[in-house]
Amino acid sequence: MELTDKHSKFRALAANRTDKALEAIERIGNLSNRQLYEWEPAEVRKIIKALRDEIAKVEARFEAPNVRRRQRFTL
Repeated sequence: MELTDKHSKFRALAANRTDKALEAIERIGNLSNRQLYEWEPAEVRKIIKALRDEIAKVEARFEAPNVRRRQRFTL
């Protein structure tokens, strides 16, 4: 099966963007180091909720591609 140009472009961009997102999530995880950072459990819950909410939006966009953008995250 030969890939179309659009499919090849999707695969390349998806791999690159997913890798960058996973690296960013890993860096967020690095904030858990209590020797370097101080945080409240409520702040951590807010971060994790924002990540979960955004993943749910990604899933929804693939089911209904016309759904658009997120709001900026703040603590």
